[in-house]
Amino acid sequence: MKSSYEGYRVLLVHAHPDDETINNGATMALYAELGASVTLITCTRGEEGEVLVPDLSHLASSAEDKLGDHRITELADAMKALGIKDHRFLAQGEKLYRDSGMMGTEQNNRPDVFWQADLEEASDYLVSVIDEIKPHILITYDEIGGYGHPDHIQAHRVAMRASEKANWQIQKIYWNTMPKSVLAESMAKMKEIGSDFFGAESVEDLPFAKDDQFVTTLIDGNSHVDRKMAAMKAHLTQIALDGPFFALSNNLGLQVWGHEYYTLVRGNKSEPFDEAGRETDIFAGVKI
Repeated sequence: MKSSYEGYRVLLVHAHPDDETINNGATMALYAELGASVTLITCTRGEEGEVLVPDLSHLASSAEDKLGDHRITELADAMKALGIKDHRFLAQGEKLYRDSGMMGTEQNNRPDVFWQADLEEASDYLVSVIDEIKPHILITYDEIGGYGHPDHIQAHRVAMRASEKANWQIQKIYWNTMPKSVLAESMAKMKEIGSDFFGAESVEDLPFAKDDQFVTTLIDGNSHVDRKMAAMKAHLTQIALDGPFFALSNNLGLQVWGHEYYTLVRGNKSEPFDEAGRETDIFAGVKI
């Protein structure tokens, strides 16, 4: 990798607070420290998330419905841990989009949720961001949003539509991915210690598990995984310290979170490559 990425710019589009840290935390921290401009757009405040901290259960949408405001603070703390200064929420004028909840739930039918957003209106805001910051790289989800959550699917649609409409041409677009081989190793280790892996018996039960051939790019962020773990801890209501995420760190080592995987869907793979032929730098081949 280069010693400095001054002048290089990347935009990430995520559905809820915490998605960015789980998927891209090490990548974000690595490039930010090397001088790249990193911008995060979060599409909702995650109002429908499950509250994992008993003392904060009153924040849930089924109680006082104040989780969204709390998660704004969690996201700000996570971004501070990662060293990211430019993070914004997707908005329609003054209004923020609300978390849609899981597919098929009653929340999906609310007119203010992201799933019900007009694609052109929602993407117009993102177009304005793209034309403002002029990113060389866009990172978001695949067409099923990784695992089928309506807000993840909508984030994909909005990001891709905005990339088509913007005057600024983004040189490379990546979708987050997780290879089956890595997940299989994680599941085996979890079973050894008597713990399940999100209730799945095999990688075939995980909708976000992709064949390894889809991985075009691997970013080794092990040098910044401590920042990622600090950011994960900042998302206190969503990521349990005694849950599977941190159990994986304890039993597989921090590398399980330091390696982040991508599928390149616009632009060309460029050197340097690793022994498996995967890119090792998302900015490889980018012209500034």
